[in-house]
Formats: sequence, C-alpha cells, structure tokens
Amino acid sequence: MKQFTVSLFLCFLLLISSCSRDESELIVPINEVELITTVKAVFTPTSGDANVVLEHRDLDGEGGNEPIVTISKPFEKSKTYNGIIYLKNELANPSIDITPEIIAEALDHQFFYQTTGNLPPFRYANISSNFDSNGKPLGIHSVVTTTSEASGLLQISLRHGPNKNGVNVSNGIIDNAGGATDVEVRFNITVE
Repeated sequence: MKQFTVSLFLCFLLLISSCSRDESELIVPINEVELITTVKAVFTPTSGDANVVLEHRDLDGEGGNEPIVTISKPFEKSKTYNGIIYLKNELANPSIDITPEIIAEALDHQFFYQTTGNLPPFRYANISSNFDSNGKPLGIHSVVTTTSEASGLLQISLRHGPNKNGVNVSNGIIDNAGGATDVEVRFNITVE
C-alpha cells in the first residue's frame, strides 16, 4: 500500500510539472491595432475643380482635448467626386503613414461610410486596389455624386477583422460587420 501511495504521489508531481509550461510558449502573437491619430479624406471632382479635403486630427487620443476637424470647402451640387483616405500616426517621431499597412492588410480591414440628413450615399469605387485578394471591399476609395443642396453628418469608420461575408457588409453596411473599430471620425458637411 505504501508503494502504491508513493507511485500515486509521483504521478501527481509529474502531472503538475507537465502542466506548468513556460508562459511565453503559450502566448500567441497578435497583430496590434493600428494607432491612428489623423484621418484625411480627399475628394477630387471629376470636373477638375478644387478638391474637398476633410481632416480629423486627435493627437492626444480619446478623452483628452477635442479633435481638430477641418473641412476645406463644401461639396458642390451636380458633381461626382472620387475619394481616397490617408491615415497617419502623428505621435510617432517622425510621423508614420499607416495607409500602406492598411492596404497590405486589406483582408483584415474595411472602411464604412455612413451619412445622415439628406446627404447622398458614399459608395465603394470600383477599382482593383479597393478590394482584397478575395474580391471583398477594403473601401479606401469611394465615389459620391451630389445632385442638390444637402447637409448632414458623414461618419467614416475603419473596422479591423470585420465579417466581410456578413449580410450587406460588402455593400458598405456596417450593421453586420463586427470586428474592432480602428478609427471612427465624423464630419458635418454640406453640398451647395
């Protein structure tokens, strides 16, 4: 009986020691969420007039000072604009252009454009660099056609790890996208 107890005790010790691995072996590296302090959306009219530039800078992060939001000019009615988004981390010295990283990780990212008021919809541009290798939208390029005077809020969101197969997600509807929000900015814009 004594030999059985000692054997049971040794088995117990062996079990405990086999379960206590080095914690570093158990950590799975993950892709960090991008630090984005500045979102710049440039809308170029197809007619060759001046661009509309929307910029949102939040250099102290959430909860600090209010972000600096600038809008270069109103959109003009009866025009089509091609948009592109640029992202930066201006807390780094020198600042880092995050845009190429987002494009390289298109499978894991998607932009969404939501509007309020009577603003026209911002749609995904139909160009190859606007889609990931599975043919799903990244959405960094957009198109908007203005028809008449309008005003409202344009919200631009970048999701990390969205479900691109969710209902209407490929059409730019954020409701079923899931994922984590990398950045979300809002602009009060007008069409004159």
